[in-house]
Amino acid sequence: MGKIKLKNVKIYSNHGCLDEEGLIGSEYVLQLEVSTDLNKSSVSDNLEDTVDYVALNLIIKEEMLKRSKLLETVAKRILDRVFCEHLSVNKAKVEISKINPPIGAGGVGAVSIIVKRKEI
Repeated sequence: MGKIKLKNVKIYSNHGCLDEEGLIGSEYVLQLEVSTDLNKSSVSDNLEDTVDYVALNLIIKEEMLKRSKLLETVAKRILDRVFCEHLSVNKAKVEISKINPPIGAGGVGAVSIIVKRKEI
């Protein structure tokens, strides 16, 4: 068993409940961690025997570009695709952080949601 992590994936997108968020957009930072068996790929040295982190990054980028009101919805779409497209993944966790959210007074640097899923 092993883990593959994508750390600090930065993307600009237009998520949020406010109309202004859809127009102006915001910066987001994502973390994705998947658990899978890395034994075969560690011996074979073949990309086909592992979960390609380039493919995982593409999933993140494509799903982040689809506007949603809630980050939870985006996280679900990302995890749905990870499990659908990479059958060897048995656990995954995604964290999405919105940088400088429009909260008003108090100056919050970021808000984050974390969604985990385990396949049975």
